[in-house]
Amino acid sequence: MSKLMLLFRRPADVVDFETRWSQEFVPKIEKVPGLRRVAVTRVTGGATGPVDLHLVHEFFFDNPEAVRHAMTSPEGQAAGRSLMSFAADHVTLCVAEHLEESR
Repeated sequence: MSKLMLLFRRPADVVDFETRWSQEFVPKIEKVPGLRRVAVTRVTGGATGPVDLHLVHEFFFDNPEAVRHAMTSPEGQAAGRSLMSFAADHVTLCVAEHLEESR
């Protein structure tokens, strides 16, 4: 499985960020083709104290090609424009292979 990870650094205005993220970006990104699962993590701190991360938003796909297809689709392009309109200075995008095992 592959995933697109969005790592958001803590914005100066959390309320504005959360509003724009949830109302503008999320409805668009959730329409991309091939999306299998979504996970959102609100970062509360690091092992030794505060960290500069606010949110991790993960989008799961079958394989790297499905991630690329989603990102280049019209829906993916619209989501990207929305994201960059409010989070360009606060987000890092990563594509990763995901392995998961229950214990």
